[in-house]
Amino acid sequence: MNLNVKSAVWLRIAVVYFAVGVVLGVGMGASGDFTLSPAHAHINLLGWVSMGLFAVVNRLWPATSQGKLALVQFWLYNLALPVMLASLAAKLVGFTAVDPLLGLASVLVAVGVLLFAVQVWRTVAR
Repeated sequence: MNLNVKSAVWLRIAVVYFAVGVVLGVGMGASGDFTLSPAHAHINLLGWVSMGLFAVVNRLWPATSQGKLALVQFWLYNLALPVMLASLAAKLVGFTAVDPLLGLASVLVAVGVLLFAVQVWRTVAR
């Protein structure tokens, strides 16, 4: 079983978030409705920027992309982030019933970030 998360996969997913973030930003600007600004910011930061940096780190220090921890971090982050973003957008437009889902998904995204930090600390030489 391959337990290696390729940096190219992170980068390809990051670029999708970049495109979504830009399209959302253009749409908000054109409409003058900035209700989804917090979702736009999270798409760009947690999607485009963070995943792009995961790709760069994995490329520069390949050991950070190897093993079960890297695989768990990849799937946890990539499953929780879209749920977090969708529930945040829903909350911003008035669907407060998503609050528990938003909270859970946010915690799981944070755990994904912490797992990445652990992987970096464990594998990158000082």
